[in-house]
Amino acid sequence: MTPDSSPLDLALVCRQASPLGRVMVANNLPRLDAASEYVKERGGTKALLNLVVVGHVDAGKSTLMGHLLFRLGQVSAKQMHKYEQESKKLGKQSFMYAWVLDETGEERARGITMDVAQSQFETESKSITLLDAPGHRDFIPNMIFGAAQADVALLVVDATTGEFETGFESGGQTREHALLVRSLGVSQLGVVVNKLDMVGWSRDRFNEISARLGAFLRQAGYKEQDVFYVPVSGLSGENLTISSEPKLTEWYSGPTLLQAIDKFRPPERALNRPVRFVISDIFKSVVGSSGCCLAGRLESGMIQTTDKLLVMPLNEVIQIKNIAINDNSTGSCFAGDQVVLTVSGADLSDVSLGSVLCDPSQPIKVTSRIQARVVIFNVDIPITKGYPVVIHYQSLSEAATITKLIAQIHKSTGEVIRKRPRCLTKQTSGLVEIEISRPICMELYKDYRELGRFMIRASGTTIAAGLVTSIM
Repeated sequence: MTPDSSPLDLALVCRQASPLGRVMVANNLPRLDAASEYVKERGGTKALLNLVVVGHVDAGKSTLMGHLLFRLGQVSAKQMHKYEQESKKLGKQSFMYAWVLDETGEERARGITMDVAQSQFETESKSITLLDAPGHRDFIPNMIFGAAQADVALLVVDATTGEFETGFESGGQTREHALLVRSLGVSQLGVVVNKLDMVGWSRDRFNEISARLGAFLRQAGYKEQDVFYVPVSGLSGENLTISSEPKLTEWYSGPTLLQAIDKFRPPERALNRPVRFVISDIFKSVVGSSGCCLAGRLESGMIQTTDKLLVMPLNEVIQIKNIAINDNSTGSCFAGDQVVLTVSGADLSDVSLGSVLCDPSQPIKVTSRIQARVVIFNVDIPITKGYPVVIHYQSLSEAATITKLIAQIHKSTGEVIRKRPRCLTKQTSGLVEIEISRPICMELYKDYRELGRFMIRASGTTIAAGLVTSIM
């Protein structure tokens, strides 16, 4: 069976499945092998992909994806008509597709995305969880949270004369978003050249943007074969699901946006690792009077109803009462799933965002001191001992201090260039110690890649990316 002949690349999960289909846990009681269960339950289903959409403010991300959802039947014509009439009353008719994803009154009034909007759609062979991230620099922390949950990404750029340059040059979010997404582990990127109709579907403009971005993305660590470029108009809908504009088709014969998304490769999931579920939202259960709901992404392992898990750093045991994916109850969920868990056994007021549900026999580590390998971006002020920063890790933003510069190291090989440097300047790498303002749940990068990455910001700017090498 090949990826072309099946909607699910079973090789990604079968490599992790044990021949006996069962594994042993610390208390010597057998439990189901998660990879085998995944193949059994989802072997005939479409592969899951978590897709984040990023880009400079006003590049048209929400309009683009809202229109795509409408074209795919995820939004009814009646609901779309309502958005059209309401946006027209506010003099914002061009925002009607954006309102599919920008649901709050403040987002609609300001005409910008402020939080990460989540939706679902399907391609020919993939089931997509869409994460529409904000582009405005004031909401970069929210964008980081969205990117941390993603497997793949779309980078939307505005082809309009002057607008691409504004987003791409210093101070724009195009470069920063591309760097952030890559630093958080996303290696496959689709560049959506939006609003190309505003420049007459110019082939030269498309090639210019592709060439400039291509050179930058290679420097940022993307492989050329893992990046694609698609020309579209989010507002008119051209080349989202079909291409019919003669000025475009006379020179472009590539895939539509939907076809290009379908070509993303599903990542290998950490199915047979101990459970790690990062909590991104908490709310009261609407079913019954007891229990609460915990929303988030399952980073590793498998969770079933009736499972008992440990909440860290609270160090209390909870029981899983219900599992919901896309508002549908199910008996189990697997690594990579975006899930809402209804649980009992813990006081809602004691559970906080960034807490982690984990296997009681193999709990996640809790620490306020780490050693990390960091890559410094384009900083104006060199990083020195005692430098105050903010650590962005999953859904958390925590004040921290760089307490020690252990070494400057080679960016590619990790070889020590200088021990105990006085500072780390832009475009360098180093080994540092960081003191976080309070204990949080973290893992080593070598053990759990998704839970061993973090971003460092200072004065409203992203200054570095880090990998946890030691927990102290």
